[in-house]
Amino acid sequence: MDKRTVYVEKLSAQMVEWDAQIDLLKDKAESATPEARFEYSNAIAALQLKRDEAAVKLQGISSASDDEWEDLKTGTERVWSEVRTILRDAIMKIK
Repeated sequence: MDKRTVYVEKLSAQMVEWDAQIDLLKDKAESATPEARFEYSNAIAALQLKRDEAAVKLQGISSASDDEWEDLKTGTERVWSEVRTILRDAIMKIK
């Protein structure tokens, strides 16, 4: 298995985990007070937006040529870091 395939599989697994965590946050937000629910929904929306951006980056790497994907990797890792930060912040806010 080449480096790109391993990288894409790792990121794909991370996306699945993020989706599960987002679903859990949505469930917790449902049982919150109306005021808190509004705040939580904003945090979840920002998280989903950034997660979708990460998915686009992942698709770009999957379809890039062998020469291009290494260049795309840097931007992808930046977005991945942002998603992790936003997810961590949302989890702390909704707990």
